[in-house]
Amino acid sequence: MSDGQKTKTTVDIYGQQFTIVGDESKSHMRHVASIVDDKMREINEKNPYLDINKLAVLTAVNVVHDYLKLKEELERLKGQIKEKD
Repeated sequence: MSDGQKTKTTVDIYGQQFTIVGDESKSHMRHVASIVDDKMREINEKNPYLDINKLAVLTAVNVVHDYLKLKEELERLKGQIKEKD
């Protein structure tokens, strides 16, 4: 959203409701929440004895890891494109 207005939506993540406010569309924020929820459930399946705080931290670590790997790949691809120019 580019008009400076904030979007507010309520999402469900791992059985808890959160109100999220941001610059993106409601559908984007719901999509992000869905990914977080899916990742938490995936980690919980492998580690069912984790308490909610540890599960949340491990989810954050996993998501940041995925982000950094994608960022590295993007930079690698940009470098390849630059070499061809």
